[in-house]
Amino acid sequence: MKLTAITLLSLAALMSACADPAANKPKAQTSAPATNAATKPDTAPATTNVFADFKAKGTELNVDASASKIEFTGSKVTGKHDGGFKEFKGIIDLVGDKAEDSRVLFEIEMKSVFTDADGLTKHLQTGDFFEVEKFPKASFVSNKIVADAAKGAGNFTVTGDLEIRGVKRSVTFPAKITIGSGDVAVESEFSINRKDFGIVYAGKADDLIRDDVVLRLNLKAAKK
Repeated sequence: MKLTAITLLSLAALMSACADPAANKPKAQTSAPATNAATKPDTAPATTNVFADFKAKGTELNVDASASKIEFTGSKVTGKHDGGFKEFKGIIDLVGDKAEDSRVLFEIEMKSVFTDADGLTKHLQTGDFFEVEKFPKASFVSNKIVADAAKGAGNFTVTGDLEIRGVKRSVTFPAKITIGSGDVAVESEFSINRKDFGIVYAGKADDLIRDDVVLRLNLKAAKK
């Protein structure tokens, strides 16, 4: 009887350790991008600059990278890893203090990726994952923000073009947007399928990597 109890506790601990962190997160809807055609990793340009043709419709606010975070959690059969990016640039184009009329843009320096394991950090920079030498930047440009009245004030559904590893897709995800007297904050947590962006490395046969990755955005910009 004692052995059975110990076995059950061990199994419970194992199941908890292997739980999918994306299972209880909103899943982003993906489709063809709003701007240009979706590109393949082997034909995509080496650098994408979403700010090159940017013209503010309202007030241009710079995202404070020191007070903001772009993070992720990936997992495999035996566990999970947390990580993020140390270097990124963002702009919030604030129009009339209304989220629905405004835009969010940001670019990530992919070589700045970090994780909770040095070996994994180096592996993510290779062709199995981000291939940072060929695709040094990832980017996002919103093109539609809609209030989510069912969730209450400050909740929105954001749609925009996300480009990772040279593959651009339109993604739709929930976000909380707070427009205060002195700053603007955007917070979101959702999952995306890495294979939608050409990241198809499976991992070890006995320790497969899950397709869904959790993204966490916490962007803050001071009003001028």
